[in-house]
Amino acid sequence: MKIDPNGVISVPEASARGVSKLVSEASKGRRLIVFKNNQPAAAIVDIKTMERLQYLEGLEEDLKLTAVAWARALIDSGDRHDLEDVAAGFGVDLDGDED
Repeated sequence: MKIDPNGVISVPEASARGVSKLVSEASKGRRLIVFKNNQPAAAIVDIKTMERLQYLEGLEEDLKLTAVAWARALIDSGDRHDLEDVAAGFGVDLDGDED
């Protein structure tokens, strides 16, 4: 993650500036990274950036599902098995009858 050193603020500094000022800065396109205990803890960004992030997260999920589908398609032998045959192979009685 590329962090602009001018956009880094601490939690106490963020509190001192106030939410209204931080939101105003973010709405103008400034990205702020809030550090807590010397670690990045939160980001304050404009809504356009947030919407883009959510869109990209959706694409990422779609890509993961597509990769799984392709992997399954590549290893699929085409053989299909009935549930009854598989259950019988494992000694499972699907009717629930006890002997």
